[in-house]
Parts: sequence; C-alpha cells; structure tokens
Amino acid sequence: MKKPELLAPAGNFEKLRIAVHYGADAVYLGGQSYNLRSLADNFSLEEMAAAVSYAHDRNVKVYLTVNSFPDNGDLPGFYRYLEDIAPLPFDAYIVADPGVIDMVRELSPQRALHLSTQANTTNWRSAQFWEKQGVERVNLAREMSLAGISEVRQRVNLGLEMFVHGAMCISYSGRCLLSSVMTGRDANAGECAHPCRWNYALVEEQRPGEYFPVLEDGTGTFIFNSKDLCLLEYLPELVSSGVDSLKIEGRMKGIHYLASVVRVYREALDRYFEAPECYRLRPEMLEELHKISHRGYTTGFLFGRPGKSDREYHSSYIRTWDFVGIVEEAGVNGEIVVEARNRLAVGDTLEFIGRGLSSNLYRLQEMSAPGEKTIPGGSSLQIAHPNQRISFRVPFPVEKYDLIRREK
Repeated sequence: MKKPELLAPAGNFEKLRIAVHYGADAVYLGGQSYNLRSLADNFSLEEMAAAVSYAHDRNVKVYLTVNSFPDNGDLPGFYRYLEDIAPLPFDAYIVADPGVIDMVRELSPQRALHLSTQANTTNWRSAQFWEKQGVERVNLAREMSLAGISEVRQRVNLGLEMFVHGAMCISYSGRCLLSSVMTGRDANAGECAHPCRWNYALVEEQRPGEYFPVLEDGTGTFIFNSKDLCLLEYLPELVSSGVDSLKIEGRMKGIHYLASVVRVYREALDRYFEAPECYRLRPEMLEELHKISHRGYTTGFLFGRPGKSDREYHSSYIRTWDFVGIVEEAGVNGEIVVEARNRLAVGDTLEFIGRGLSSNLYRLQEMSAPGEKTIPGGSSLQIAHPNQRISFRVPFPVEKYDLIRREK
C-alpha cells in the first residue's frame, strides 16, 4: 500500500505554518487573483515566494490554485499573472479550465498540473482524457462513490486526489450558479456568497409577496444546506481504493479548524500504516472533530447518493469550544508567550492541543505581560484581550504554534 499524501488548505501565511506544524504533507494556496477563494486573505507574489521556501525547507509541497474560469476579458491579465508566478518553484498548479492549461503549458511547460474538482471528473474516461493531456493528478468530483473511485484507479496511472473533510456545496462539484444569479458574486470566479446557507420559503406564481414556509423546524427552511464531509471513519477503505492524496477543504476556515482536522487525519494515517491489521479508530479522534465548528457530518456520496439525513436543517454551526490563543514562544522551563485570540481570564481552564493527539488541560493561575514578573501570590494581569501577548508557566511541554482553546 502507498501512503496517501495529506493535503491541507493554507488561506494565508499563518494557516500555512499551522498546517505544516500539525503534519500536512502538502498545502494548497492561492494568489490574490484567479483562484476560487478570492475572498480569503491569499498571498502576494512576495508572500508566495516566502511560503514556498518555508514549506520546502520542511519537506512540505506547495500547490498553487489557478482554478478560476476566465472569460475573454480576463485572459490578458491571467496571462500576465502566469508570467509573474512562472519563476516560483511551486510543486504543481491546480487548474480547471482548458484555456488556462494551454497558457500554463506555453509559459511553464515543465510545470506539474493537478486538475481541480471544479472540472467535474466523475468517471474513468474523463480521467483517461486528462491523463492524455499531461495532467499528473485529478481531484475527483465529490459526487463519486468509493466503488467509482476504485474503478478509476484500476484504469488510469495518473495521481488521484479526493476531498475527505470539509464543507459541501449544494451544486455540482462546487460549480455553483446560485451565488451569481442571486448576488452577482460569481462562485466560479472565487466570490461565492454562500446562498446555500440561507433561509428559504416558497412563493406561488399567482400570489407574489406571499411566502409559504416549507416547515422543517422553528428556525427556518434550509433546503440547500449540506452537512460537512467527514470520511475519517473510512480511512482504510480510502487507502485501499488507491487514492494518492486526501484533501481537506477550508482555506477560509480558522486555524483552530485547520489544526484540529490536520492533526487527527495525520495521526490516523500514521497509526494505520504502522500496523494496518491492528488499526482501530480511536474514539478521541472523532471527539476532536466534534470540538471544531461544523454543521454535523456526512459521508457525502461515498456510499451512494446522500439522503435527507445528510442535510442540515438549521443555519447555525455547532460550536462547543472557543479558540483562545496560540503559543508564540516556548521556553525550556515551561515559560510560554501566548498571543490571545479571545478573552482570557485567570481561573479559566485551558486545553493545549499539540501535534498528534497530545493535549493537556491547565487552569490558568496567573499571567503577566512578556518580560514582567508576576506579583508574589497573585498575577499582574487578571484579564487578557484579543491580540494581547501574555506570559505564564505550564507544567508540561508545549511547542511554538500549539493552539489553546476553552470549552464554552
């Protein structure tokens, strides 16, 4: 068996560092133009160069998303953008549009190309076609079943990638038209307004202005609202299907989500390959995925078409923990410097999450500004606010970039 790559999102430089810290084999990111997450922070040309260098120094690959669908007026700017990024040593470009593929071949003929899920590859014939075009990897459509993925693997030699965790669109592999029609923000140009999360009612043609609710619960009708994808429980089956890369969705998600998901899938993959015949999913792995903000979980199309139980019938996320801080410095004597990302107070019980499934609970007894000493028998600070840097000691090892959270 070949161990699949664990591919994580990097919406900005901080998220890239977090993904690397918690064990991603590769990351995907976008520049400030021509990718399908244009509302994420994304990377300038200089930041992309620094990001590739940072990741490569740690043996992590970097893939650049250039997977938007340009119209005629976009082509000159797109071409100039590809010229600008051509010298950067990305490990591959993620592309979707044949015209973009043609431009990349003209400007960077040796560049590896990975086909985006936006290209809607749902069968082995399509995969064969793209293989003949020189594409090295295809991100299969989310609509594919496990059996379908296995059949594609048997018929092609190119790399296969699939999403294993994250948000699901009510559309065809993300090719949503609702956002463009309803708001003028084109999802296929990276500007999705997420109308699939909105509340809906029915209007009868002869009675305009009269809204008839389709009753599902007291909070509204969310008929397009999918649960989030989670395939952790079926990791052995995914490995056996022959996929080469397991992809996590979420360039616009926060670093608590990113760290939690990456560390769980990293731990599960490593444990499975240590002893496949003895592998059992540990309950705390699923518990960890329920601590992050999510909309409930579904296996999507892996075992057939989703049903009613795969949609979420409310608009709000499930949130049981608050992300409160990140470790900026970690001394050998337990002294740490933390940047607060939420309100912190003496007396809070904090959970430190490290690599693997390591975690430690600690009741915050005292804290101070970095470099200051605490008052004997007390603390120089009682409350820390977001973006404030604080210092305190913990009786267990932590590392730089470890995250801290607090139960709601």
